[in-house]
Amino acid sequence: MKKGYLSIAIAVIMFSTYEVAVKFIAGQINSVQLTLCRFFIGFLFLLPLALRTLKKRGKHLDRRTLAYFSLLGLTGIALSMPILQLSILYAGSGVAAVLFSCNPVFVTFLAFFLLGEPIRPRHIAALLLEVAGTVAIISPWNTRLSMTGVALALLSTLLFSVYGVMGKRKCAEYGGVVVTCFSFLFGSLITLAFILLTHIPAVASALTAAGLSSFANIPILAGYTLQNLPCVLYVSAGVAGIGFCAYFLAMESQPASVVSLVYFFKPALSPLLALWLHGETISFNMGAGIILIVAGSLCSIIPGILEAKGVKLRA
Repeated sequence: MKKGYLSIAIAVIMFSTYEVAVKFIAGQINSVQLTLCRFFIGFLFLLPLALRTLKKRGKHLDRRTLAYFSLLGLTGIALSMPILQLSILYAGSGVAAVLFSCNPVFVTFLAFFLLGEPIRPRHIAALLLEVAGTVAIISPWNTRLSMTGVALALLSTLLFSVYGVMGKRKCAEYGGVVVTCFSFLFGSLITLAFILLTHIPAVASALTAAGLSSFANIPILAGYTLQNLPCVLYVSAGVAGIGFCAYFLAMESQPASVVSLVYFFKPALSPLLALWLHGETISFNMGAGIILIVAGSLCSIIPGILEAKGVKLRA
């Protein structure tokens, strides 16, 4: 139980620092190119641990399992991440990031239908508080939102939620490190295939004509320098490798609905880090949203900890 919550805490810290870290290299590297780099380096970082876990558990990866991991990589990385980047073009990074943090709403219900995890009253209360906090941060009454951007952000969130719930199915058998590592491998390979596709003249022209020039002729190695390498390695080995690994390690001992709360802590912690590192201000609406989100997350997590302690004491 304690190990599960420690893994959640590590994932929260890693995921919450992503946008703050990426801001240091904004405009230097194409977003899809960075997705390829992040998850491939994450795969290399986790591979020795994954191989050791497979050996320790006496497991091997057959074709069916590799196909399953390929589907995970397609859903959670090759589709979800580029769609999220596309939503940013229409709705802006702030709105897209907060909408992506609605991940627990989807996960709670997907886990109920696909994994049979119960939906308790505290989960509903937490979701209501967190959705209220998310709405407060977006402040739709003060801005004109792009419905296309909102729809794309929600689609990306749904795909990533499916990735998390489907990944949990294999965590008990293979372990969180293995699930993370090989979904990264296949996600990277599919992303690379997409990047190569954008270099076909007809495809590049069509993307440019559609106003998606940032998705045309996507580079693979251009833009990397000795100056931005530490940041690139941090978001790759740190955020992707350690963060996602901690996320799926938590899945081994905690319900998917609880682990997914990582994404509700994220919009609360990220603005505080942005204030500290970049001097970005926190508005009244954002402050209120942070309070509501933290309250909702604690509403879900604290009763679970108390229940676990009660069971331990009775035992």
